[in-house]
Amino acid sequence: MLCYLDVETTGLEKKDRICSVGMILEEEGRYETLYDLVQPPKKVPPAAMAVHHLTNEMLAEAPEFDATGAAKRLEVLNTPETVLVGHNLAFDLDMLAKEGITWQGGMIDTLKCVKHLLGGDIEHFSLQYLRYELRLYREEQALADELGIPLSAHHALSDALHTLLLHRYLAAMADNERLMALTTEQALVHKLTFGKYGGKFIEDVARRDPGYLEWMLRSLPDLDEDLRYSIEYYMNEVRG
Repeated sequence: MLCYLDVETTGLEKKDRICSVGMILEEEGRYETLYDLVQPPKKVPPAAMAVHHLTNEMLAEAPEFDATGAAKRLEVLNTPETVLVGHNLAFDLDMLAKEGITWQGGMIDTLKCVKHLLGGDIEHFSLQYLRYELRLYREEQALADELGIPLSAHHALSDALHTLLLHRYLAAMADNERLMALTTEQALVHKLTFGKYGGKFIEDVARRDPGYLEWMLRSLPDLDEDLRYSIEYYMNEVRG
């Protein structure tokens, strides 16, 4: 079984928690959807509300995570026979771990797989960017209508649907076994995605301004692990 998962949270820091969860289960062409609001153990700040539009008033009567249908379903599905699919899955897994769930099944991170398979052609890797760059939107309405899912960026169930469509796109290039393997490997990306050299090839920057890349490695402790790996790779290549 494939379980497409997305969570919305109170923020991106270690203290933040889940405030909604969306899941689409797929097995042999049959689908099941689950969506739950969650009452987190901390308030949702305005910055997070501005992303997913979930207010503290909306969550006031919601159950805690353990009492949601999604949590109970995940407990049953948490076996080696289930493959969890998410975009930036490490974040989702970290949030689930805070709720006491350590995933035991297979894992496909569509973010990591896009970097491996399309990283030479695509400059940005957010789910919404890929929705348009890869023209996933051409198929979204029919599937959303079939499953009764509202299309809205940063709605957990809608994002799970776009993860499903992205997985279908990637499946045309690699089977699930390969996608699971790529999920565990560091990805070599070719371009910087932000800063004064955003959109430029890392190899070119390593030749022209290595000090800037050294500054990134030294001064940005939360730098994406694949970007850090790629900067170090190209700097070593240039140094010979």
